[in-house]
Amino acid sequence: CRLGCIRGIACRGDGLALRGVVVGSMLGDQQAALFGQSCFNAGEAKCTYGTGLFLLMVTGGVPVPSKNGLLTTVAYQLCDKAGQKLPPVYALEGSVAFSGSTIGWLRDRIELIGSASETEALALSVPCNGNMYLVPAFSGLFCPHWKSSARGCIVGLTATHSKAHIVRAALEASAFQAKEVFDAMIIDSQVNLLENLRVDGGATANKFLLQFQADLLNVPVIRPKYLETTAMGVAYGAGLAVGLWTLS
Repeated sequence: CRLGCIRGIACRGDGLALRGVVVGSMLGDQQAALFGQSCFNAGEAKCTYGTGLFLLMVTGGVPVPSKNGLLTTVAYQLCDKAGQKLPPVYALEGSVAFSGSTIGWLRDRIELIGSASETEALALSVPCNGNMYLVPAFSGLFCPHWKSSARGCIVGLTATHSKAHIVRAALEASAFQAKEVFDAMIIDSQVNLLENLRVDGGATANKFLLQFQADLLNVPVIRPKYLETTAMGVAYGAGLAVGLWTLS
């Protein structure tokens, strides 16, 4: 359904720019990314790897109250051919404060690396993390723990560890946090199996991170060719509103 039309924006001359242009969709940031990843059905999920982690899983036509620290949200709502609103589709949502910003901390505060692009090669230069783990609770722990008093730490550190181990542990921390959120989503939604994880965001350029995430979740991780999935989701919604395409 169409939400309205633009009345116009004053421009040079006597005209009004964009006058009459249809407003076909309105989506929040993460809901738009979910829609842009074509997550329309229950059990389909996406994770955005930005400064933090933003994870959503579609749960279907009935809202699922979380008992494991997640947020219940509307994923999307469409209209039928007659322009009547269909029932909303719901999702579970979880956010993590530090992901890409952990790498920024290594670069800017600790000065362990010169750029984020170095991290993949460094992580792959060691066979494992050497039983060392980094917990990036720099401003507390978000979903699913919600502990504002928590603080970051590195555990298991020995004299045998190198810069490469610390960088690897920082990347692995993102994947471990994502797994915690998705484990909570599986329990709350009663989805027996996550078939795949669709990903976007700047950190998805790191092949080590995506492979480690796939290994942890034991499902394929799918990165689209077009990473601006938020814009894609809004475009999908607008196209549906004007009949440019269908969900099928």
